[in-house]
Amino acid sequence: MTALIFDCDGVLADTERYGHLPAFNATFDEYGLPAHWDEAEYGLRLKIGGGKERMASLFGDPRFVEAAGIPDDAEARATLLATWHRSKTAWFGRLVADGEIPARPGIARIITTALDAGWTVAVASTSAPESVHAVLQHAVGAETAQRVSIFSGDIVPAKKPDPAIYLLTVDRLGLDPADTLAVEDSRNGLLAATRAGLACLVTVSGYTRDEAFDEAVLVVSEIGDPGRAPIEVLANRGPARPGDYLMLDDLRACVGVGTPPAGPSEPAQGGAG
Repeated sequence: MTALIFDCDGVLADTERYGHLPAFNATFDEYGLPAHWDEAEYGLRLKIGGGKERMASLFGDPRFVEAAGIPDDAEARATLLATWHRSKTAWFGRLVADGEIPARPGIARIITTALDAGWTVAVASTSAPESVHAVLQHAVGAETAQRVSIFSGDIVPAKKPDPAIYLLTVDRLGLDPADTLAVEDSRNGLLAATRAGLACLVTVSGYTRDEAFDEAVLVVSEIGDPGRAPIEVLANRGPARPGDYLMLDDLRACVGVGTPPAGPSEPAQGGAG
C-alpha cells in the first residue's frame, strides 16, 4: 500500500508568510506586547520549532520581559504562552477562512489523484490541529479533506527534526516506510522524515529555498499544475523524470529510494506555528 505523508505549513499552503506571521503580530497587538516581527525577523524565528516555542523565545530578551511585565515563575509563563497561542491560532483560522492563505500549486490535484489511485494520504504536523484542519480543507476542499488522515498538535513529545510525528503516523496507519513518501519544505522536516526511514520529496518555499536538502530524493520549486510556468528541479537523486509539473508517477518513482544518512543535527528551520 503506497502512502503519501504531507507536512502542512509551507507544503499544503504558503502559510508562514501569509498566515502565521500576521497571526503572531495580531496576537502581539491584541495583548499589547512590545513585539512585532517583520519577514526577515520571522525568518530567524523559524529556526525555532513550534509556535509556542517561537513565542517563548521573546522571554530571552530582558527588555521585552521588563516592558511586558513577564513574571519569573515558569508556570505563570507557560500559562501566558498557552493563552497567547490560543489567540494566535484563532487569528490564523480567520485568515484561512477569509481566503488570505493561498494553497500551493498542485496540492489539490496530486492529493486527489493519489486518493483515487488507492494511495493512503496523511498530513503530519505539530501545528495546532485547528490550523492544520483549516489549511487542508481550504487547500483540497471539504470532501477530499475527509479522506485524508491528520496527525497534528502536541501528540508527540518533540518537534521536527525529531522523527516522532512521522513515526506515530506510520505506526497508527500501519504503513511500510519503504512504500511511503514524505513531502516537506524545510530541512527540519526533511530530517524528521529521513530519520523515520522515509524517502522525502521537498517542495521549497520562500523561507527555505537556500537550505541544504542533501537527503531528499527530489527537490523542486513546487508540485506545479498545468497552465503554470514549468517547475524548477533543484535536485534529483532518483529515477523520476519530471516534466512541467509533477505527476503521480514522479512521486511513485521517489518511493522506496534510499536516502543518504541524515546530515548535521543542527536544524535550519523550525516546524510550523
